[in-house]
Amino acid sequence: MLASGQLIVQYIERLAPKSIAMPDDKIGLHVGTLHKQVKKVMVALDVLEEVVDEAIAEGVDLIVAHHAVIFRPLKHLRTDLPAGKLYEKLLKHDIAVYTAHTNLDVAEGGINDWLAEEIGLTDVEVLDVLHTDPLKKLVVYVPVSHREAVFQAVASAGAGWIGNYSHCSFQLQGTGTFLPGEGTSPFIGEQGRIERVEEVRIETVLPASRQSAVIAAMKAAHPYEEVAYDIYPLDLPGKGLGIGRIGRLPQPMTLGELAGLVKERFSLTGLRVVGSLDDPVRKVAVVGGDGNSFVGKAASRGADVLITGDIYYHVAHDAMAAGLRLIDPGHNIEKVMKERLARYLRGLLEADGYETEVIASMVHTDPFQFV
Repeated sequence: MLASGQLIVQYIERLAPKSIAMPDDKIGLHVGTLHKQVKKVMVALDVLEEVVDEAIAEGVDLIVAHHAVIFRPLKHLRTDLPAGKLYEKLLKHDIAVYTAHTNLDVAEGGINDWLAEEIGLTDVEVLDVLHTDPLKKLVVYVPVSHREAVFQAVASAGAGWIGNYSHCSFQLQGTGTFLPGEGTSPFIGEQGRIERVEEVRIETVLPASRQSAVIAAMKAAHPYEEVAYDIYPLDLPGKGLGIGRIGRLPQPMTLGELAGLVKERFSLTGLRVVGSLDDPVRKVAVVGGDGNSFVGKAASRGADVLITGDIYYHVAHDAMAAGLRLIDPGHNIEKVMKERLARYLRGLLEADGYETEVIASMVHTDPFQFV
């Protein structure tokens, strides 16, 4: 059984909802349609012509990219020019392109968390909180026979987290009543007769950004034709979401040693460093992509060093003046998302019994090299 394009996007937006993207970000479906069965998905950082050729050779139906394939408004679609030729290939081979950009940057468990993990940071927090994810409470009534299935489904979809504790809930058993009317097909009971069923009331919390995914998972696991559930807003602070991460190295090291570690972890041939290579560092901020606007935030949060790409000359001077060291490994370290997101999608597809294949693009898209 193959998954549809819509389902695959639902999985992506379960991790990185569109609602947490930066305003006016070019996310979502850029080319093609999601209304089709997908045999193979390819995860890519950039959609260049070489990447499209790779997708064609691999028999890919859907490319999931981090950087937008259509970033600026199109003035024309000329197939004798590079951009038009790329779009022509995508359309001729029925390859859809879906983009998850700043929503994947901001997402808990997204690109910036993956970068922090690769570097080995501990006690990781959001560097620059942009908004909080409001908390809600879900209450659902489940027959005793499906208590565990529904509970595990909503927990797997993102409900039930309080701090670092998962699967938090309150469950109470009682009697539920209902009378199936004309045209119904009840899981328990029969039309025209009041039924009394031993049910469990499950209460759990969920972040608002996960509500759609949690409700979908709950309904999929619930046996009833019509599920009885309630959603309540809570007057409690939600988790902060934003750009970048800040944490601590397990052990202090010099700036030069950390630069070497970054080169190794991200398979780089070179990078730029601002600061003395002998300086000791312990508290590290990381921002995937262009992090020029986060130098001040990293300094104010007490970071010893900021790891980010595309640092400008004068921004480097500002960092030096603020006592903040910089490591610029380039924008392309976001390539960590290729295998990480592919692994995430594989896990969900396999768990749900789909045979859709997911691969990571092998094309190197960094335009820069060190000589």
